[in-house]
Amino acid sequence: MIRHFPAVAAVLLVLAPWSQACAQVKLDIAKITCNQFTLFKITDPQKIAIWLSGYYNAKKNNTVIDTQQFAANTEKLKGYCIMKPDITVIEAVEAVFKVSQ
Repeated sequence: MIRHFPAVAAVLLVLAPWSQACAQVKLDIAKITCNQFTLFKITDPQKIAIWLSGYYNAKKNNTVIDTQQFAANTEKLKGYCIMKPDITVIEAVEAVFKVSQ
């Protein structure tokens, strides 16, 4: 056991910074602006669009997704957000797709 101590200590020293780097990050989707959305400032816009799609479809109790329509809707949202970078993405969704929160 004593012979393995240096190897175990080395592994622990290498992995210690990694545990802090994996800290969980929380996002408030309602606060993401169109500027942040279109310029990848928060994360890939596709990920946000997927979340938004799930959120609004769940409100309608819809479990089916049309992938081609989803792609088209994402492009519509991005286009609107480019024109109005200071509004929130939620406001853009409501304006483009005439949905309410």
